[in-house]
Amino acid sequence: MFLFLEKALFVMVFFRMLSGSIEMLAAYLMLRLNDIEKAILINSSLALIGPFIFILTTIVGLYGLADKISMQKFLFILVGVCLIMFGVLKVD
Repeated sequence: MFLFLEKALFVMVFFRMLSGSIEMLAAYLMLRLNDIEKAILINSSLALIGPFIFILTTIVGLYGLADKISMQKFLFILVGVCLIMFGVLKVD
């Protein structure tokens, strides 16, 4: 049974699966290395990958919706993503 998937949706799913695979690989490396300093280094590297994947999948999703939503909704979504990133990355 084949399902018809939009290209943007397929790309979003691919990036999320890639992100999950990277997370699983990082967990394996942490267990394999068995060193807390190296585990913290690996974990901090994941902190850089997560927001990048979030932004990338959001951009692809908005590209897929570009012809289906109004400019006002598009701007609201863009502002929402910016606020999420500001809240996550804000340094006290």
